[in-house]
Parts: sequence; C-alpha cells; structure tokens
Amino acid sequence: MSVLLLRLAGPLQAWGSAARFTRRTTENAPTKSGVLGLLAAAQGRTRRADLSDLAALEFGVRVDQPGARLRDFQTAHHADTQKAMPLSERFYLTDAVFVAGVRGEGRLIDALYEALLEPVFLPYLGRRSCPPSLPVTMGEPRDIGLEEALREAPWQASAWYRRELANFQESSAASSDVDPVPAPEDLDLLLDCPAGELPDVTLRDLPLSFDPSHRRYGLRGIRTGRTGPADGSTPAGRTTGGPSPAGPSPARTPAVSAPVPSHDPVAGLPISVPPRNT
Repeated sequence: MSVLLLRLAGPLQAWGSAARFTRRTTENAPTKSGVLGLLAAAQGRTRRADLSDLAALEFGVRVDQPGARLRDFQTAHHADTQKAMPLSERFYLTDAVFVAGVRGEGRLIDALYEALLEPVFLPYLGRRSCPPSLPVTMGEPRDIGLEEALREAPWQASAWYRRELANFQESSAASSDVDPVPAPEDLDLLLDCPAGELPDVTLRDLPLSFDPSHRRYGLRGIRTGRTGPADGSTPAGRTTGGPSPAGPSPARTPAVSAPVPSHDPVAGLPISVPPRNT
C-alpha cells in the first residue's frame, strides 16, 4: 500500500460538506469528497464516472496553517433570461495550508501521482475560483502508513506565518497578560476512522457519485488527533482513538518534501498599464 501526500495551499479555499442553496459554507479543513474530486479531475474522469476505487482510499489531513474564515456575497444572472438570481452567501478559508494524504493500492496511487503532474483538468481547492498557489504534489508515493506519513512530513506553513507565530510566542512569553499560544509543532490531524471504532466527528463526506443530476454522499467517520512535525525531521506526537509511538523508529527515514520551484501565477498574463494624465 502506498501513500501520496498533497500540499493544499492558496489564497482561498472552500471545502463544503453541507452547502445548500444560497448559503455555501466551508469546513475548517479539506474534505475527502473535495480532494477525491481534485484527483478525479486530474485523471480526466467525467462527473458520471465510477468513484468506487477512489472512495475506498484511506484519507487524512494535517492542518499546517489554519487560515481565517471569509464571508462573501455574490450576485448572478441567468445566462438565457438575464434574470437576477438570489443573492448567495459564500464562505472561504483565506491563507490556509494543509497536507492531505491518500493511501491505497500502489498502481492506483502511482496513476494519481502521474495525473497530478499533467492534469487533464486543472486542480482547484474546493471551488473553481480557488486555484492552488504552490504545486500540489509533495514528492513520489511512498510505501508507508498514512498517519506516519502525515507525522513525518515537513511543516508547510508560509514564511510570514512562521514569523508572526514566533513573534507572538516571544511577546506571550514576556508578558503574563497574554495567553500562551500553542507551539507551531502542535498541529491538528484528521484521519479516517477505522471500521468498528467510534469516530470523533461524522460528516456526509464520502462521495458515491458526482453526477450533477443526483450527487450522492455517504457518511464518513473522522478520528481527530495532534502531531508535532519539525522542519526536515521526524516528529513525536500523539493521537486519540488508537495507540501511537512515543517517537520515531530508528529504522524509518523521515519524509523529504520535493523542492518547491519559484512560482508566480500571474507571470504569464498580459498586463496593460493605462497612460497617466499629465
């Protein structure tokens, strides 16, 4: 069984599990249905394609940078009649960074990795208006447990977030009036709950069909926990709902993230500057 890790980072993300009608909410972390939709699109699957192989994958997320919630009001008009549609309320996560992982049979995981390198449909972070700001892939698949891979992955938070967090920790340590902030290594984990165990959270987040005429989702149990990744090293951590090693095994090698190339999403766009009035 192989694990593929994904870096989900962008100015805006939206991962809804119960969005209905004019109120489009978002969860605080990527959903399994949203990430599997990204992978299916990269492979070029249609919305009516069979999803049983993807739905069977084990899924987990680590919250490296939680971001902030943004509410936006949007208007729209009917394409044919130009009649105004109801005002919609949409929620997003801003400046968030996550590490998501899927684990399954090696040939399927390898095919998903190859598809992300040359996607048929461009990936987006929950909604089409939310493109990723960094490459989604974090390296080739590995034969490893999903929870172990998420614990070993280097911290992916933005440089500015690390600086602000360090400054806040210094100020909180110097002042007794400021509540201490958790260490940057204290990150949330959200994992598929094994069958037979009691989940901490349940969401209708297991995709059965993306068919636009009848989308269907099953219930999915989630086990929560925490971990402590350090840059470039294997962390020690703990998790609820099951045993966890107190530290890394000497025989295991920490995951090394692939180098992130310099990437400017607007570099190729033509920019016209209006003449200045003198």
